[in-house]
Amino acid sequence: MRAVGYQESLPIQAQAALVDIERPTPQPLGRDLLVQVHAVSVNPVDTKVRLRAKPEAGEWKILGYDASGTVVATGPDASLFKPGDAVFYAGDITRQGTNAEFHLVDERIVGRKPASLDWAQSAALPLTAITAWEGLFDRLNVRKPVPGGNAILIIGGAGGVASIAIQLARRLTGLTVIATASRPETASWVRDLGAHHVIDHAKPLAEQTEPLAAPGFVFSTTQTDKHVAEIAKLIAPQGRFGLIDDPATLDVVPFKRKAVSVHWELMFTRSMFQTEDMAAQGVLLNEVARLVDDGTLRTTLGENFGPINAANLKRAHAMIESGRTRGKVVLEGFAK
Repeated sequence: MRAVGYQESLPIQAQAALVDIERPTPQPLGRDLLVQVHAVSVNPVDTKVRLRAKPEAGEWKILGYDASGTVVATGPDASLFKPGDAVFYAGDITRQGTNAEFHLVDERIVGRKPASLDWAQSAALPLTAITAWEGLFDRLNVRKPVPGGNAILIIGGAGGVASIAIQLARRLTGLTVIATASRPETASWVRDLGAHHVIDHAKPLAEQTEPLAAPGFVFSTTQTDKHVAEIAKLIAPQGRFGLIDDPATLDVVPFKRKAVSVHWELMFTRSMFQTEDMAAQGVLLNEVARLVDDGTLRTTLGENFGPINAANLKRAHAMIESGRTRGKVVLEGFAK
């Protein structure tokens, strides 16, 4: 099968950073599904793993977590899907990735593809939808009110996770949604997704939120280390703060005065540790598909970079690393 992989952790400009390769088609075991991949999207985690995870000598590492595709075979213990089913999912960081014609994934973290979306539109959703859903509902518990804090601030509003979080918070809660954006095109994007207010994360946050609300919830999706002091100022007492990125340090002492709780979200935790509630991600994705098909949520596809190959994936990684994406970057199909 065709795939894209690497053997050395290199800057994306290097010729060998991502390479077109041929690999044997894997075989499903246990509760695995073998999926023919039709489309993938690229996330910040792809670039982080490329730079940090060097394969064993002579081995190839295949990246990619989001995918939409068709089940072509199932393991002996799989029971939730059958060959021919259209699915979407975000994969498992401990296994080979989706930048390949065929991919193995545990059926418990797989959902049925939204019927109203095409392959590319569907591939834009899984990782960000799981992260946003778990971050808002499992970690921050936004359905439990914070006294005097009936608003949520979402930092990095035009990114993939935030683009879903804005929609979920606006449509599934009664919270006032404040999102950040620093450019006219990204500000327009987050307003269109449902943000009540847009503020500029290139400027101090507290003085911008003060006339609007004291957010009971803050969900930071990027550059948390640059904003943590402002978050401590603006968040309501007894508020809840969640983040998904990787600040070099995180000083939470300023949160003590307001009794603010801190919650880290990583959507790979359930599959990485094979938790007892691992199947909750499949249920979650099926609910996301239902919400998409009934018009409550929409895809956050930003750009389609064309076929899945090393050249296009290198372009996508470079864009992700620039920090200037709007929505999701998707690649679709393998050229004939």
